[in-house]
Amino acid sequence: MTNVKLLDQFRSFYFKNYPEDMETQISYFSVFGGLDWEIDTTLPISQLIQSLILENFSQIDKKMCELTLHNTLNRKLLKALATGDRRIFSAFNKAGLNNKNGGVALNYLQEKGLIQIEYSREEHPRERFPNTKLKREQARHRISHKVLFTTPFIRFWFYFIVPHIKEIQKGEYSALLKNFELKRNSYTSLVYEELSEILLNYNLRDAHILSSGSYWDANIEIDILTLTQNGRIYVGECKWTNHKINKKELHKINDKCKKLGIEPTQIVFFSKRGFSKELMQLRGAKLALYSSEDFKALLKKSSAYTN
Repeated sequence: MTNVKLLDQFRSFYFKNYPEDMETQISYFSVFGGLDWEIDTTLPISQLIQSLILENFSQIDKKMCELTLHNTLNRKLLKALATGDRRIFSAFNKAGLNNKNGGVALNYLQEKGLIQIEYSREEHPRERFPNTKLKREQARHRISHKVLFTTPFIRFWFYFIVPHIKEIQKGEYSALLKNFELKRNSYTSLVYEELSEILLNYNLRDAHILSSGSYWDANIEIDILTLTQNGRIYVGECKWTNHKINKKELHKINDKCKKLGIEPTQIVFFSKRGFSKELMQLRGAKLALYSSEDFKALLKKSSAYTN
């Protein structure tokens, strides 16, 4: 369901720094969100990363080590979760952890409030076909839950900073900053997806939401799948890229819905750069289109509306 903490951080960041538009708000929030800092959002993000984070690396790293109890396994798992596909089992593998020590680390990070579990809504083949003999790969299929970071800055730290720690300690920042510019859109996409779900739930606040979040299984991934008590199904896709969403994306999401066996009440697109004219003409009851400026709606309400 809606990440209340993220919404509160989003609003706090805006009213502390007053970015000139919502695209700037989302871009800078994805890096500095959760920090009680005043950020000059008229300056380039890379410049701010260097002056506010890299040049104060020792002090920030000390606090990060305290958050993780100076525990190597905790740090390895956070790095794997930040840079991977967020699936718990694949993060264990990436961090070189097994189910036992990985589980201990995961529980600590969850109890500390650094992460929260996003539970899979996939049905195991055994549940879908209880009276059918399954193929070996189906029977062995293991459903993996995912993890969300509760604070954008924590994820930023383990996504970009931790992999370059040795260089940073030598005062060498060029590789990190180059990596940030290369990956900043893909990095921001997850925060944008989370905020998009919050915005969708805000607009559905008069409906009783039964289930909301991303959906994934062995074959399909959907950014947002929201189900309401009255049987309505909302399917959302989020694109934090420098290209407009066109009609091809509508065909793709319709194909996903068919494979999943659902008939969406409404398809919802969220786009950093807007939409093609052809897609705009299809806007209506079956298709909702949201641009960056629509996120201003989240500034009007406190987290009290959330489910």
